Formats: sequence, C-alpha cells, structure tokens
Amino acid sequence: MILVHETTTILAIALYAAAKYPAMSRHVSSPGRLEAFSDGVIAVIITIMVLELKVPHQDGLAGLHAVLPTLCLYLISFAFTAIYWVNHHHLIDRTEEADELILYANLGFLFCLSLLPFFTSYVLEKKMDSFSVAIYIGSMIFTGFSFLLLRLAIARRLRHAGKFEAEDKAIERKNYLSLFVYAVAIPLAFQHPHLALGLVAFITIVWITPTTGIKHRAPEHPRNEPN
Repeated sequence: MILVHETTTILAIALYAAAKYPAMSRHVSSPGRLEAFSDGVIAVIITIMVLELKVPHQDGLAGLHAVLPTLCLYLISFAFTAIYWVNHHHLIDRTEEADELILYANLGFLFCLSLLPFFTSYVLEKKMDSFSVAIYIGSMIFTGFSFLLLRLAIARRLRHAGKFEAEDKAIERKNYLSLFVYAVAIPLAFQHPHLALGLVAFITIVWITPTTGIKHRAPEHPRNEPN
C-alpha cells in the first residue's frame, strides 16, 4: 500500500509540474500504441484473476455453495477491471495525441490496476473479514485516483486544443464522487464488510458506460425569427 501511495503521489507531482512547466510535454505521439499496450496488460490482469479460481473439494450443491463467495468477489473484480477497460478506451479516444505526462499517468494507472488480483486473493484468503475488505476497497481508491490523474492529463491536452467539453467536466466530477463513495465504504467495511462490498459493486455498475448518470445537453437550434 505504501508503494501504491508513493506512486500516485509522484504522478500527482508530475501532473502539477507539467502544468507549470510545459516543456515536459513537448514530445507527443499517437495514442494507438498506448491503448494497445494497455489492452495487453488488462488482459493479463483478468487472466491472473481467473487462475485463482479453484475447483471445490465438495461435490454437488455443497461444493457450489462453498465457492459462491469466491465467485461473487471474482465477479466484482472482473467487472471492475473490464469496466475500467471500457472507460479507458472512451478516455483515450478523446485525444489524438499522447505526451510523456499521459504515458506516465497511464503506466501509473496500469500499475495500480495490476495489484487487484493480489488484493482479491488476499480477501479470499482472509475469509472476507473487515480488514481485508477495507484493504481491498483501498486498492480501488488508488486505482480510481490513478485513473483520475490520467483523465486530468488528457483533459489538459483537450483544453489546449480547445476540445474540452461540458461532458468531460461532468465525467471528471463523477470520478471524484466515486472516490468519495469508496472512502465512505472503508469505515463501513469494519462494521458491515458485505454491505461495503455491495457499495463497491454499485459504483462499478454506475461506470458500466462512462456517461451513465450524466445528462446530455441537447444541441441548441437557432430560433426561427418572425418575418
């Protein structure tokens, strides 16, 4: 957790420095390579989680009941990762250029996301006790924060290009709100761990599409002036 905290802190400092000293972001490239690399890493993350699923020793319904908590937690972790993949595609598609800041922010996001299989295994090993669930949700906060840094890095380029829209700002606020809900879920985990996981699942559902819960502004049409 300390390593994750240091990584996100460094990324936040880099984002501030790049805003103050634009020379850091002079080199730009196509985001295609960034997206292809990210797709590969996310595919590996999902594969690692699948390998953690074990066949139960019991036969029949008793065996299925024994692994049901494992399957539910795997479903949350899989959905969490898969939905980030969808949102990542939506975010990268917003920009036509990727500078060093975006590349490093993307690496920070992938690093945080790559820790999810470990924390998933940790929760299962500890039988979903309060502390392990709190740590699991904490890892989601770091991943969400690293994705927010990536969003801010791309928003910076969109502003420079004059392409930053009201919808981008609304999704950014949604990102902040999600982090707040995760933060609320951590103390809740010490009293009601399963309820805290339910709250995490709810936030995951909210992000099924990036614009879920965001009102789209209808295009303004010029009024017909009377003759």
